[in-house]
Amino acid sequence: MDWKNKYADKLVPAEEAAGRVKSGERVWFGMFTSNPETLSKAVYARKDELRDVEVHHYVSPFVWAKPEASEAFKLVTAFTTPADRQQVQAGMADYLPMGNFRESWVKEALGYHFDVAFVKTSPPDANGYMSLGTALWANRTVMDVSDRIICEVDERLVRTYGENWVHISEVDCLAEHNPADDLEPPIPPRSQEVIDATEVVGTLLSSELIRDGDTLQIGIGDVTSALALYLGEKRDLGIQTELIPGGIVDLVEKGVVNGRKKQVAPGKVVGSAFAVLPPEEAARVNMDPHYELWDFCHTDDLRTLVREENFVAINNALQVDVTGQVTAETLGGRVYSGPGGQTVFAVASSYSEGGRSIIALPSSSTVDGTRHSRIVPELDAGTMVTVPRTFVDYVVTEQGIATLRGKTIRQRIDELTSVAHPDCRADVRARAQAMYNV
Repeated sequence: MDWKNKYADKLVPAEEAAGRVKSGERVWFGMFTSNPETLSKAVYARKDELRDVEVHHYVSPFVWAKPEASEAFKLVTAFTTPADRQQVQAGMADYLPMGNFRESWVKEALGYHFDVAFVKTSPPDANGYMSLGTALWANRTVMDVSDRIICEVDERLVRTYGENWVHISEVDCLAEHNPADDLEPPIPPRSQEVIDATEVVGTLLSSELIRDGDTLQIGIGDVTSALALYLGEKRDLGIQTELIPGGIVDLVEKGVVNGRKKQVAPGKVVGSAFAVLPPEEAARVNMDPHYELWDFCHTDDLRTLVREENFVAINNALQVDVTGQVTAETLGGRVYSGPGGQTVFAVASSYSEGGRSIIALPSSSTVDGTRHSRIVPELDAGTMVTVPRTFVDYVVTEQGIATLRGKTIRQRIDELTSVAHPDCRADVRARAQAMYNV
C-alpha cells in the first residue's frame, strides 16, 4: 500500500482522533507554533468524560488549566506564558524546570514514554514525509518515545532540512487543521520602555561585544529578540541556537550570516524552531539548504556546543543580582517564565575558546506607575537561579555594559550598579554594600 492510500485510511475527523485519548494517559501537545489547535480543542471538549489526563504542553497558547477541567486534565509545563502563568502560580498546573537537553536525560526525565503525541504537520510529500514546518522543538524526541502519534495536517506548513519530519507510516491517525481554530502566539506586547531600551542594548551588543566571525545563540526576550536588526554591518556570523529570531532570514540573504567559520554545521543556520514568521518570510525558508531544524536534544546538547569556537550566547533575564546570579524563571519567588536552553548555552559559551556569555535586559520595568529595578541587591526568597554567576561574562542594559569575568564581589557590585537605572542605582548600591560588607 503506498503512502496516498495510507493517508486516506488514516485521515479522520478531529473528534475521532481526540477520542483515542484515554483517562489516565500521558499526552504531549506540540509547543508554541507547533501547537495543534484543532486537536487541542477537540480533546478539551471531552473534559466531562476524561479523568487524570497528564497534558505536557510547553509555551502553551492553549489554556488547559481551567477550574471546570481540573478533574480531566493536569497540565505540566516547562515554560509558562500569559496563557497559563496564573494557573501555575495558583497551583492548578505543575512547572517542570528543565535545562539539560541531552537526549538520554530528557527521555529519562520525561519517563521514556508518552501514550500520545499530538503534533502539527504539513501534508505528506511524494515519499510520504510530513514536515513540522517552522517549529520542530522537542517533537522528534517525544514522537520517538510515544505509543501513538496523531498529526494535525496544516497545508500552510513549509519544509526544512534537518530532522524536521515524520513519516506517514509512523502515524496512528491524522486530522485536518481548521484555520478558524488558529490561536495567537502567547507573546505580550512590547512597551515603549522596552522598545527604547532595545535600541541602546542592540547597539551596544553589536558594536562592543559581537565580533565578525562569531557564532551566535540568541535567546528570545524583551530586548534580545530584536537583536538581528542591529547586526547588518557584521561579517561572517554563524547561528547555532534554539529559537531562530526574526530578522535572520534577511541577514542570510545579505551574506551577513553565512556560517563560514562555524565548527558545528558550517554554512548552516541551525535551530529547533523559528520565531513567529509571517507567511512570506516562511516561504523564503522553505527548502532552503541554508537552514536546518533539529530537535532540542541536538541544538541544546552541551557536548555539541562546546566544540564551537567564538560561541556567543546572548540571553535575557527577569532579574540579575549584584553578584551576577540570573533568573529568567521567577519573579517574587513565583514562576513567571522558563529557562529554555539558557543554562546550557551560557555554560557552553563560557567554555568556548573565544566565547562569551552575555545577559541583556532593560535596567528596570515600570509597573502601575512604579519603577522596579531589574538589577537587584539579592534575588527574592524562592527564586530559581537560571544561570549561576560563574557562567555570566557580561550584563548589558540600556545604561551600559557590566563586565563580570574575573571580577571580585566588590567589583561585580560596582559593575552591576553602574548599569542599573539611575533612579534605582543609589538604593541598589547601598543595600548591596550593607549586605556584602564591602
